[in-house]
This record gives sequence, C-alpha cells and structure tokens, in this order.
Amino acid sequence: MTEARGGGNLVFEALRGEIIALRLKPGAVLSRVELQERFHLSSTPVRDALMRLRDEGLVEIFPQHATIVSPIDLTRARQGHFLRRSIELELVRSLALSPPLILVASLRSLIRQQGAFADLGEYEAFGAADQSFHRLMYQACHVEALWHLVQRQSGHIDRLRRLNLPVEGKMRDIISAHGAIVDAVEAGQPEEAQKALRGHLSGSLDFVNKLREDAPDFFRD
Repeated sequence: MTEARGGGNLVFEALRGEIIALRLKPGAVLSRVELQERFHLSSTPVRDALMRLRDEGLVEIFPQHATIVSPIDLTRARQGHFLRRSIELELVRSLALSPPLILVASLRSLIRQQGAFADLGEYEAFGAADQSFHRLMYQACHVEALWHLVQRQSGHIDRLRRLNLPVEGKMRDIISAHGAIVDAVEAGQPEEAQKALRGHLSGSLDFVNKLREDAPDFFRD
C-alpha cells in the first residue's frame, strides 16, 4: 500500500509539473500503459495519480477510451486567482506590519535569481523561482498549509501564467512587481505592499484575449 501511494505521488507530481509547464499541452493524450512503462509502476498508482489530476481539473478521463489533458478553464483560473489574491493580500499586510529581515533577504535573493533566468530565457526556472517567492511568504506567516490549498486550486491560473511568460516584457514586469512588494514590506508599509501585490497578480489575466487568439484550442470558459 505504501509503495502504491508513493508511486502515485511520484506520477502525480511529475505529470502535474509537465501540465503546468505546458510540456503536456491541452489535448495531449495520456496512455496509462505508457505511463506504467515510463514510471515502472503497476496500473493502480497510475490510475490514482490520474484521478487526482482529474479532481484538479487538469485532465479529463473518458473510461475505456482515453485520458486527455484539459483545456485551460478560465472560470477555474479566475477562481484560483481570487483565492490566491485574497490570501496573499493579508500575508503581505501581516509581513509589512512586522518585517522579518531574513525573509526580506531571501526574497531579494529570489528576485536576483529571476533576473538571471529572465536573461537566459529559462521560463521553467523563472516560474519555479516565482513560486518559491510566494511560498516563502506563506512560510514566514506560518500558514504553509494554505499554500498547499492554493496550489490545489491554481492549476489553471498557473498554466495561464506560464503561457504569459514569453510575452515581451512579462518577466521583467514580474521582477519589478516582486521588488515593489519587498520594498513595501521592508519599509513597513502594509497598504503599499497590498497595492503592489494586487497589481502584480492582476496581470495574470490581462492577456487572456490575446492568448486565446493565438491558441484558441487551449482554452474554454
């Protein structure tokens, strides 16, 4: 049982990461047999992983037919965005009221990393550093369980963010927004920190119409 559970977690995390990174694009077919061969696992952990992905709306399972990577669901994306923004507005307010110096240094280090990744066009590494930036704030407020909650609801908005990254100037905009958030937190300015965060997260939905024009099959309402 433990082996099956661990194997299922491995498959889930690997496939989820590939879906979020758009290495597995909307419409991609996932073969259970091929997944069993790839991960050297039996059918049970593979099935369990696909069920978890289905629960997050990232795949659609058609019994006796196929499992397909779902389109980016804009309703789910907006809901995930709303949840994350609501929680993180309170996070940055709390942090600005009592700025942790170690956190500020760690966040600035991640911003420098993002700058290097942007220069190299390393989208996945940039996205990972972006996730780490936000996760650190949850950890600093001792509410990391909420980070995991947000993650479970953010698959569609995270795919939208990944699709946004190649847009000219997008990575630099994110770096600038992160810097503004940290500046306000360090200065003990909760309202400014919230303003910077709100502007930062709202950008995730700004390019939806243009992205839909370029890849209409990637989306659904």
